[in-house]
Amino acid sequence: MRTLKTLLAICLFAPALAWAAGGVHLDKAPDRSGNNAALQNGARLFVNYCLSCHSASGIRYGALMELGLTKEQIEGNLIFTGDKIGSPLRTAIKYRDAKKWFGVTPPDLSLIARARASEDGTGADWLYTYLRGFYRDDSRATGWNNKAFDSVGMPHVLYQMQESMDPQAYDKEIGDLVGFLVWMGEPQAGLRVKLGFAIILFLGVLFAVSYALKKEYWKDVH
Repeated sequence: MRTLKTLLAICLFAPALAWAAGGVHLDKAPDRSGNNAALQNGARLFVNYCLSCHSASGIRYGALMELGLTKEQIEGNLIFTGDKIGSPLRTAIKYRDAKKWFGVTPPDLSLIARARASEDGTGADWLYTYLRGFYRDDSRATGWNNKAFDSVGMPHVLYQMQESMDPQAYDKEIGDLVGFLVWMGEPQAGLRVKLGFAIILFLGVLFAVSYALKKEYWKDVH
């Protein structure tokens, strides 16, 4: 049931993202796949800056061990509530309060990168551009607007971090965060790619052996 609700929220939110990105130049997001150090940092950023409003109920804390983290590291550095290692990443905020404060219920982010990618293949690029596109706008209730999502209800929760860093360092942090959002959409993507290469290699060896046997069996016929 939780997965069904997550998918429904993503499907409802994805059209808004597609509309918001129309005509906006998207910057290329750095590829963090397979970079466990960057993905671990992205997990830290997500827990510290995103989880206060956004859940990621499709992922459990224990899944973060696939990024090279130990159970002790996760419990000591990434779980700040009474949740357990087997609990999903869920926000403590009440949805009715969030809707009252921001004008819209913050979506679950478990599949946000895949939902955006299903529209036009720019999931990571859109998120990377969006998270770096906030600017001051006193006409908005939050005091912020976004170049990629006009009239966005979300405030710029990363502004203190941005102000304390040079642009290159901030872009690196955003790249790590986006990489983690992409990873959450398919945590087993790396394993799938490795299995794919292994299967192709196996089939290649099998073909070579089969061809050699064929030549051996039919050598007296030709």
